[in-house]
Amino acid sequence: MSTAQRLLMEGASDAIGFVGGALAGYGVGLLLGMDIFSEGYGAASIAGIALVGIGGGLGLHLARRWRAARSARKE
Repeated sequence: MSTAQRLLMEGASDAIGFVGGALAGYGVGLLLGMDIFSEGYGAASIAGIALVGIGGGLGLHLARRWRAARSARKE
């Protein structure tokens, strides 16, 4: 795989992992009644924002682990 293709794969998988994780965190927050778009910054809204951030970070981490496992299999 060329350097450009490898970098494109890395960027795309990071973006997909982060956005997917953030959306999952947002969904979990909604299920728990934590709407990040509610008026004001109450405790539930801040907890929902934290869930979105945690979800994004976990999604990014999973994408990087997937990429590392995939490259280890190819070698």
